Amino acid sequence: MKYIIAVIRPHKLEEVKKELEKNEINLMTVTDVLGCGRQKGVTEVYRGVTEVDNLLRKIKLEIAVNDEYLDRAINAITKAAPEGSGSVGDGKIFIFELSECIRISSGEKGSVAIG
Repeated sequence: MKYIIAVIRPHKLEEVKKELEKNEINLMTVTDVLGCGRQKGVTEVYRGVTEVDNLLRKIKLEIAVNDEYLDRAINAITKAAPEGSGSVGDGKIFIFELSECIRISSGEKGSVAIG
């Protein structure tokens, strides 16, 4: 079992969700987050004053998958999330080993509990 955390641009969420659904991955947690990376934030001029905000709005997807779905999930995210220009700020994918999963309602454990 694997635990995937993907940080993507907010306006790419619907595309990523559709691509994941095409690959039979329907269970996820979505969170609005703020973060900074190589994109270095944005510079705006407000009432003549230049302001730099290095924390940008992003979306964090958390997805638990059985091993046979890992490549499908990664391919779906990497297909749908980029802007297409290869620009900085498209996001990151982190993959962790998932030692256990327990479905609260039934007590099922392991890979059965993920589905």
